[in-house]
Amino acid sequence: MSGRGRKRALRWGIAAAVAGTVLGLTGCQPMDTSAAGEPSGTQTGTAPVGAGSAGQPTGPGGACVFVKPDGAQKFGHTGWGFRVTGTDRWVYGAVENPTNALYTPPGGYIGAWHAEGTYARMLGDMSRDTHNPGRSKHPYTRYRCTGSATSDVSSARAKITEVEQRGFLVGIDPDSGDLGSRDCLDATYDVLKAYRTRHLTPAYQTEIPNVWVETLVLWTDRTLKPQ
Repeated sequence: MSGRGRKRALRWGIAAAVAGTVLGLTGCQPMDTSAAGEPSGTQTGTAPVGAGSAGQPTGPGGACVFVKPDGAQKFGHTGWGFRVTGTDRWVYGAVENPTNALYTPPGGYIGAWHAEGTYARMLGDMSRDTHNPGRSKHPYTRYRCTGSATSDVSSARAKITEVEQRGFLVGIDPDSGDLGSRDCLDATYDVLKAYRTRHLTPAYQTEIPNVWVETLVLWTDRTLKPQ
């Protein structure tokens, strides 16, 4: 092997090791948690509520992040929701990635979905994983919400179309050779950023969902129980 060939092999060997590390540190990979049991406890400051309970964020706008804390080997999985300004209608969804693929090219199947309904309908659907295209063994069990004086429903809807078509990535992009992500957390953050959600903490590529969720200062924090 030539010197150039050895350098190329070494570079891709390092990249593969990094990708493996990213897989271990990044969420959004579905897993069968039927043997894992229920979460050991509620996060500090949370209050258990039923799927149809009150507690809708105040203000003309609003946003929610839904969490599967035990998803992806307990690194977490997220979905999103936002209010159609000044109404009780909410648009909500997620990128579920039921195939477990680390890379799916743009336009490929990534289990992306979105729906629209009342606040109570949104909580009920998320608590039962109603729209999950895969075999869900562990639905969303936690959600955090915030009211928002600012909102941009049109931009958020356009971003939904984008994230549903841009494929999925965790690790090394085979086209560019760069380390990055286009996963459930990226979809959640990008949609809520397009909505102009207040108090939305930046989510960096390859960030751990369960860690990011804890940075949402001034958001409510509740346990979601199926009904």
